[in-house]
Amino acid sequence: KQWYQRRVRGDKGIPIEVVPMAFVPVINKLREFGLDPVLRMAAKKAGPVVTDNGNFVLDAKFSAPHNWDLLETKLCRTPGVVETGLFVGMADTAYFGMEDGSVEVTHRPPTVQDLSRS
Repeated sequence: KQWYQRRVRGDKGIPIEVVPMAFVPVINKLREFGLDPVLRMAAKKAGPVVTDNGNFVLDAKFSAPHNWDLLETKLCRTPGVVETGLFVGMADTAYFGMEDGSVEVTHRPPTVQDLSRS
């Protein structure tokens, strides 16, 4: 989890896709989780960003690291949340494009389940 925690930046926020009619209750719930959600506004049109599915995107900023597995579970169980940008446990390798054009590759450390399979 440490390899992932150092990559999650609180100043950018976690993108969270929400159903439009539920975005206010979802914002209130995210605040209970210690997040600071902001409705993402469109740059070249009036109003919020709308996904291909007609949903809104919240950017949930935070100031302290979280237990990402638990937070992902809480978010996914929140009525009105469609998807999050956490992707916990979905990848073994992450590629990060750096400002200088280089690519940093980070691998997930093996888990107990991984070690028991070998």
